[in-house]
Amino acid sequence: MTFDSAGIPSNHIHFEVHGEGVPLFLGFPLMASQAEIFGEEGAAVLRGYLDRLTDRYRVLVADYPSIGKSGSIPTAELTADRVGSDLLRVADAAGFDRFAFWGFSWGGAAGLQLASRTDRLSALVCGGWPPLGGQYAEILQASREAAANPPAGVMAVLREPAQYAQWVTFYESVVDWQEAEAISRIACPRMTYVGSEGDPTAGHEVPISIASTIRARRSELESMGWCVKEIPGRDHSVCLDPATVVPVVREFLDAVP
Repeated sequence: MTFDSAGIPSNHIHFEVHGEGVPLFLGFPLMASQAEIFGEEGAAVLRGYLDRLTDRYRVLVADYPSIGKSGSIPTAELTADRVGSDLLRVADAAGFDRFAFWGFSWGGAAGLQLASRTDRLSALVCGGWPPLGGQYAEILQASREAAANPPAGVMAVLREPAQYAQWVTFYESVVDWQEAEAISRIACPRMTYVGSEGDPTAGHEVPISIASTIRARRSELESMGWCVKEIPGRDHSVCLDPATVVPVVREFLDAVP
C-alpha cells in the first residue's frame, strides 16, 4: 500500500451519504468536503443540491479524485479504468448496488467512462460534457501545455501543482476511446445538459466547444434515446447554481422507473 505526503493511503476515498431513497451518486465537481475546500460559498452550493434532492434520493458525494480528505492517487495512475473502478468501489462502500450517476464537466466525462464499463447504473446524467464529439484530444493538448504551470483556478482544488498531471494521464487514456461505439452500448436512461453559453476554456485559455458540440449533435443524441437540455443564457458555471440545475435534472431523474 502506498501513502501520500499526509500519511493517507492513496487508495482511500472519503465519502458521505445524505438522505434516504433512490441511490444517487453526485460526482465531480461536487465533493464531500465542499466546505473545507471552498469555504461557505462552496458549502452553500452542496447544500443547495442536497436540499433539493434528499426528499427522494439517497445522495452519495465523495472527495475524488485526490481531493479533500481522500488519499492522493499517483498522477500516473488516474486512467479511465482506474476512475471507473474507484467510483464503483465507493458505491460498494456506500451500499449502492444499482444507482444513478450525475457528474458535470470532468465529472460528466468520468460518468461516460463509468457507464461504458458497468451495467449497475440506473440512470446517467452527463452535464457540461458532450456524449458525442467530446474534445478529448484538445483537452489533452491543453493539459500537457498547462502541466508545468497549472491555471490558478484549478489550484483551488489541487493540493500541489504536480497533481495537475493526473489530467494528462486521464485524457491520454481516453484520447483513442471508441466513443460512438461505447455510447451506443449505454442502455440506462441518460441525459446531457449544458448552459447555452457553455463553451469554456481548458488549460491556459484553450477553447473547448462543449455547448456548441451538444447543440450540433442534439438530434443524433435524441435519436439514440438521450434526453438533451440546454439552459438558456448560462455558461459552464451553471453547475454552481442548484436552484436552476436541479429542477431540470430532477424532471428526468424522477421519471426513471
